[in-house]
Amino acid sequence: MQHDDVLWDVIGNKQFCSFKVRTKTQSFCRNEYNLTGQCNRSSCPLANSQYATVKEEKGQCYLYMKVIERAAFPNRMWEKVKLSKNYEKALEELDEHLIYWPRFIRHKCKQRFTKITQYLIRIRKLTLKRQRKLVPLSRKVERREKRREEKALIAAQLDNAIEKELLERLKEGTYGDIYNFPIHAFDKALQQQDAESESESEEEEKDKDAGQKEFIEDNELEESDISDFEDMDKLCSDSEEEASTEEEAAESEKETEREEEAVSSSGKKSKGKTPLKGPIRRKRAFVEIEYEHETEPAVKAKAT
Repeated sequence: MQHDDVLWDVIGNKQFCSFKVRTKTQSFCRNEYNLTGQCNRSSCPLANSQYATVKEEKGQCYLYMKVIERAAFPNRMWEKVKLSKNYEKALEELDEHLIYWPRFIRHKCKQRFTKITQYLIRIRKLTLKRQRKLVPLSRKVERREKRREEKALIAAQLDNAIEKELLERLKEGTYGDIYNFPIHAFDKALQQQDAESESESEEEEKDKDAGQKEFIEDNELEESDISDFEDMDKLCSDSEEEASTEEEAAESEKETEREEEAVSSSGKKSKGKTPLKGPIRRKRAFVEIEYEHETEPAVKAKAT
């Protein structure tokens, strides 16, 4: 039968325990089921037959309980209870499961559960927050890559120089027939020559068409523009006709006034005498002028 006091005397401060870690001031316990992390009589999970603790597994908190009735079954020693993610509900569950347990164990379980929830919240905040990632750089690798780039650049420049020199000799015809010449370089040179000849021929065609003259039909005017011009012509003709009628009316009025003045002056001078010799001026008859238009109604103007 398990006796707690005997076990504590064996593995306590006087004897050896594999989970104990001693410092200058106090001793600590490395057992995963320890409630406070300290090595003392009330916190030791081995020397207490009735014990409870709170553990966290992958972001979820669990309550572990041990009773003396299961001491004979080591594989069923601890009872595991999943706690709610809501803090208040989890505290209520702790009170329900540990209602008849010692006050020290109940209080320490709540305290441990509070600390676990706090560091889980901090973990979530840190994961959501953007952080800087430090990437180590090897100087040897950098120097090796830089040396390879320099060698590749020198080789590329050398290949380009050799290719240009061979192409110039090919154009000059120093070798005559081609012998052991790279096919891809030869094809590239032919493509360049074809492109240059095509560009020159296009430029020549453009220069030929530069001095030629062409007459193009004016089809830019639309029907709407033509109708606008016709309306403008009609308005101009109407305004000219109105001006001419007004001038004729003014001239006719002036002539009538002159005739009246002449008649009145002759009547005053020759009272009871014979009229003067010469043709007598007669008044002009009224003239009506009518203008006919296809689109607008006829305009009538009277002149005296």
